[in-house]
Amino acid sequence: MLMDSHHRVIDYLRVAVTDRCNLRCLYCMPEEGIQPLPHGEILSYEEILRVARVAVGLGISKVRLTGGEPLVRRDLESLVRALAGLEGIRDLSMTTNGVLLKDRARDLRQAGLKRINVSLDSLDPQRYRAITRGGELERVWEGILAALEAGMHPVKINVVAMEEHNGDEILSFARLSIGWPLEVRFIERMPLGAQGCCPPGKFLSAQAILDRLKEVYPLEPLAAKTGNGPAQLYRISNGLGTIGIIAPMTQHFCHSCNRLRLTPEGKLRACLFSDQEVDLKGLLRSSASEQALREKIQEAISRKPSRGSPGAQADLRVKKCVRPMSRIGG
Repeated sequence: MLMDSHHRVIDYLRVAVTDRCNLRCLYCMPEEGIQPLPHGEILSYEEILRVARVAVGLGISKVRLTGGEPLVRRDLESLVRALAGLEGIRDLSMTTNGVLLKDRARDLRQAGLKRINVSLDSLDPQRYRAITRGGELERVWEGILAALEAGMHPVKINVVAMEEHNGDEILSFARLSIGWPLEVRFIERMPLGAQGCCPPGKFLSAQAILDRLKEVYPLEPLAAKTGNGPAQLYRISNGLGTIGIIAPMTQHFCHSCNRLRLTPEGKLRACLFSDQEVDLKGLLRSSASEQALREKIQEAISRKPSRGSPGAQADLRVKKCVRPMSRIGG
């Protein structure tokens, strides 16, 4: 069992397989995009698998693939298949914008992907196009349906709550959980992203979202379940799906954080909000031993701060995060 110096069990590895993305969401990336990493700087699938194998040996049991947009990386199914074959991995999931999901959902499921999160911040095609700077809502919805048809469970919809962009769509998103077996998750907007990419706007808190929902729907609180992380779960009466509320700003969950993040270029981060990292790529490309990798992973865990969220009273060891979200993996 992996445990940090604050007695938190660390069992979850998020792997950003690329920094590239086929959208330019306004809260994540500047309109012109970011300078992509040279392909040679990005970890190969073999290198990712080696890190995962060592991490699983230490106690990691859950792996999530992120980006950037993971589906822009060629033959991701082969990585999924290899990870799914590691003894000790109980949960293998992915976060995607859904644009490329329709034609790949079945193959991903057959390769071993168990569940999926799809980022979707508007149900209005024109507004979605504006938020993503070019995305097509219909393609994303087709991808969501394909994931359901392929047997992925649960399929979660991640909605970054932004008063000025989708604050009037809270109820519309919630209605999805009535007629579809989806978990619709409202997430407080966090001050992360490339410098200058995130225009200021009115903050929409988790409590404000919950208040709006309760004005219209009777919400049944649900017990937390494995794989749901910090989400507080609710169900609308007779709904096929659920609603999740995630409040990293107003109700930080640093005390129960169980995560490590592997960046596309092989840096291991113990805290989303801190740029404190250890380099694994150098070890991977210098024929270092498995023991050296284990020690480096344990070093990252030993540096994990007690608090890092802007919603928490930050640990003095936290260095402010300036890395773009597309190079962290969320």
